[in-house]
Amino acid sequence: MILASASQASFALALAAAAAYALPAAAASRLSERAARAALLVAWILHGTLLAAGLLGEQPRFGFAPALSVTAWLVLTVYAIESKLFPLLKARWALAGFGAAAVLLTLIFPGSPLHAAASPWLPLHWALGIASYGLFAAAVVHAWLMTRAERNIRKATETHTGVPLLTLERLTFRFVQAGFVLLSATLLAGVLFGEWLYGTGRGWRWDHKTVFSVMSWLAFALLLIGRARFGWRGRTAIRVLYIGSLLLLLAYVGSRFVMEVFLGRGA
Repeated sequence: MILASASQASFALALAAAAAYALPAAAASRLSERAARAALLVAWILHGTLLAAGLLGEQPRFGFAPALSVTAWLVLTVYAIESKLFPLLKARWALAGFGAAAVLLTLIFPGSPLHAAASPWLPLHWALGIASYGLFAAAVVHAWLMTRAERNIRKATETHTGVPLLTLERLTFRFVQAGFVLLSATLLAGVLFGEWLYGTGRGWRWDHKTVFSVMSWLAFALLLIGRARFGWRGRTAIRVLYIGSLLLLLAYVGSRFVMEVFLGRGA
């Protein structure tokens, strides 16, 4: 979430994490199950160490790439826990590729320094938002696995997910529910304490980030209401989940990407 500017140590750590992620992503078919799990575990530890070092840095930074980096680490944390419960869960290569790309992207775009007048509670506010990113990303991964399993069932082929279809669906909506709670808390904190958190005299304002955040919140609220009231499931529910997740991605990562890459500006 918040990373210090790349020192030699953090640069080497990031490269090591990316290399460890790239191994199971690029050589998934040639690695044994044990070797792939070990490489992913090493990558996850190195990635977590890199994020922790950023939290303790003298000049913490934040931006779209660090946000993606934390999101990737959170999704891999969820995968690590679930793989203990469902050893045959098959999403390792895709998540490893996502992790490698996120770590390398942070080296290129480390983000902007935290505003000097910002509240010390601002990182907690960001943590809530990024945690909701991670939970919704986990929901998207499970929805993708569910779609692939349904397609294979229709074709009468092996599902290759390692998790029963109904279990995948249940897990998907649990992640959506948890993400919705955190997203709601993040938006509420922004409404009530925005000016104090940022310390720049700005409170709640209807910029691109706010508009996309509210639209994503409405999409997820519609999804949960549709699930509870009308029993939405399958393609309908997955489409709404994808739409809400895309809007949430545009809310912060998208807007910061435009500001940092195309406009060359920070916050």
